[in-house]
Amino acid sequence: MSRSIILAGRLREVFLNGFWIANTNYQELLKDLTWQQAVQKVGSLNTIAALTFHINYYLKGFLDAFESGQLQIHDKYSFDLPPINSQIEWNKLVSDFLDNSEAFVQKVEKMNDEELEKPFFEEKYGTFLRNIEGVIEHSYYHLGQISLIRKIVS
Repeated sequence: MSRSIILAGRLREVFLNGFWIANTNYQELLKDLTWQQAVQKVGSLNTIAALTFHINYYLKGFLDAFESGQLQIHDKYSFDLPPINSQIEWNKLVSDFLDNSEAFVQKVEKMNDEELEKPFFEEKYGTFLRNIEGVIEHSYYHLGQISLIRKIVS
């Protein structure tokens, strides 16, 4: 099995349908949440909406970079969530997130080993492989946060 198929499978697990590592995934945790739960502040923690926006920011930024050949995202903007004041706005964020998740999985799935070993737009960022693995690790990190926050706000 190729590395890209393995990576795509791991991405599907964390975003869309897996239960092996965390016994849940983003799609499972985000479904059926009200917008009030999504934006509810718990102490100094980020909200579920902010964490969803944060991960989606990177997915969308990487997808845009795959198309344009230029990485245009910046960490300092990754939590710049516009206010969410309705279920429609929350549903839109979740829908965009899930659409970008699927598109990212499909893009990774089509990569060959040579592409995975290429520099990720600039040498300083390492390879595509390293960055895709980083997306997986980063996503599981925030999935755990969302899981705990969901338990508190439910």
